[in-house]
Amino acid sequence: MNLIEVYIREVAQRLPEKNREDIILELRSNIEDMLPDDYSEEDVKTVLKKLGSPVTLASNYRDWPMYLIGPRYFDVYVTLLKMILPIAVVISFISLIAEYFIGYSGDQAVINIGMDLINVGIRRIIEVGMQVFFWLTLMFAILERTDKGRGGQPLTARLKEWTPDDLKNIPDIPKKKAISKYEVFLSLMWTAIWATLYFNANHLVGVYEGGRDGLVFVTPTFSQDVLLRYWPIVVIVICLEIALSLYKLIKGQWTKRMAICNTVLQLIGTIVFSVILLNPNLLSQDFITYMSDLFATTTNQFKTWIVGGGIFIFTIAAAFSVFDGFRKANNR
Repeated sequence: MNLIEVYIREVAQRLPEKNREDIILELRSNIEDMLPDDYSEEDVKTVLKKLGSPVTLASNYRDWPMYLIGPRYFDVYVTLLKMILPIAVVISFISLIAEYFIGYSGDQAVINIGMDLINVGIRRIIEVGMQVFFWLTLMFAILERTDKGRGGQPLTARLKEWTPDDLKNIPDIPKKKAISKYEVFLSLMWTAIWATLYFNANHLVGVYEGGRDGLVFVTPTFSQDVLLRYWPIVVIVICLEIALSLYKLIKGQWTKRMAICNTVLQLIGTIVFSVILLNPNLLSQDFITYMSDLFATTTNQFKTWIVGGGIFIFTIAAAFSVFDGFRKANNR
């Protein structure tokens, strides 16, 4: 068995047809130059070992790499995948909650809705994850094959080759100031939950009683018409919360500027929802009557408890968020 011919044949099978003959002649000539005049089988094995695997050697002559995403783009690819995938999952889950509850008719118990959401949500998350993975991988695979500088150094997240100056751009984030992606995820999720409850309060927020078929929705807590009067300012608050969450994701740590932005957001949110709670027509009359009878109190007293308690809770929660933000920003 002629090892040289077998090796050349294995290389040739993986070469493009247009210049295969020229490459084979060049390869054969190189092998002959590397061998001594009176060579043995061991000499042939030594030379072939230096040339390496025929698969690897053939890939050096091809215009296309033998890998899907190579070392030049792999770090950028993984970084973007870690950043985009959680955001896409959160957005898809938010949209799922919105579309699910917008079509809620009030006939189904909340616990059943929760189980359906979990089942559908898991499938939606898997679908979105596969879509993000596929399209991002396809984009980088195409980029890998069209980049003429494929043989260069691996690229940084800024799509530039690494230099020692890049070390200056890596922040040293103290653990107490760091903002995890999990924290950002919870912030976005909370925004999605309260926004869904707000715009579908007449179907979701109210009095439930146990029945033969499970929980039965008796009466809503709020008047949906009153809530919808304030929808423009509420949408602004939602957008501000999403913007702050994305700002946290980008910065990755608490700063004084971020703490100030959080303070402004908490102040606006507290004022907006205090104004809404102070609307005398916000609570439905059926709910007030039902709860007043349940707690053996007057309707006016019950309304005072709800409005005063709601404003108090909003204020305390906002104050704690502001305090916690500045505390984390001042940590070293």
